[in-house]
Amino acid sequence: MEMMDETSSGLLFLFAACCGLLVLATLIGEVLRARLPRTGAHLVVETYLTRVNSWWGMVFLFSLALLIGPVGIILLFAFCSMAAMREFLTLTTKSKADHWSLIAAFYVILPLQYFLIWLGEVGLFSTLIPVYAYLMLPILSVLRGGNKQTADKDFLARISETQWGLMICVFCASFIPALVTLDIPGYGDRAPMLIAWLVFVIQMGDLMEYFTGRKFGKRKVAAAVSPKTLEGIGCGAAFAAGLGLLLTWMTPFSPLMAMVMALIAYMIGVGGSLVMAAIKSDRGIKNWGHLIPGQGGFVDQLDSVVFAAPIFFHLTRYLYGG
Repeated sequence: MEMMDETSSGLLFLFAACCGLLVLATLIGEVLRARLPRTGAHLVVETYLTRVNSWWGMVFLFSLALLIGPVGIILLFAFCSMAAMREFLTLTTKSKADHWSLIAAFYVILPLQYFLIWLGEVGLFSTLIPVYAYLMLPILSVLRGGNKQTADKDFLARISETQWGLMICVFCASFIPALVTLDIPGYGDRAPMLIAWLVFVIQMGDLMEYFTGRKFGKRKVAAAVSPKTLEGIGCGAAFAAGLGLLLTWMTPFSPLMAMVMALIAYMIGVGGSLVMAAIKSDRGIKNWGHLIPGQGGFVDQLDSVVFAAPIFFHLTRYLYGG
């Protein structure tokens, strides 16, 4: 009970800090909107305020899920996975032969993955999608195929895109709530704080990279698909590591390990963001969706964190306990 009170207090403190930052961001936006004429600069401020308003909603929902506990966290990310996979698969190649595999992906594999996390079955939720779904879904597409012309057309592309959607939007994303299954000696039931730490460190590192990269960046790392620069990534990495150190009290890590884990998570997240940017470029789109005003879709919000989550989970599990 005492450990749970400590967890709730820590999460409430973080929520209050986020609200303070958002209040400041909102006030800055409102002052700029009042002073600027209705020009292109005004439109930039309006976009900025739209994004800040979206962050208010996201911070509230995420904080509420963390305070509810493991069930709230699992349900929140299950919903995010379903919304993200819908965005992802909307932009892929599909035919009638894929109906069974899509139904299985949305209504069998996805809920089963999160149910296994709720049960704490690490071995099963670590293999359900990359092994069993990987092998079974193509079989469903083959069995559902009609005549030869429709069944074989773009078969490899179709099944690969479905598997990629499941891996990114469900498998990788599910390792964020899977952190609640870790039994870390001396850490008790504080896993929701570790989830908050991971998301906060990566998102704030991304935000620092965005601002410094646009202002000071010179050397782009993947110019064909992303505006990210070496300078921006370097600033984002330093900020993520420093923030990880500052928030060591939320983790089971030592101060040095908190910096190392934050740096690893951030850099893997950068790689994930570049990969998803390359896929968007291939599809000729700017955002995966428009569900979150000013922020794009769920995939746009999750790309960095979901790439980092499985590696962060397994590193933490290997280094700090079962």
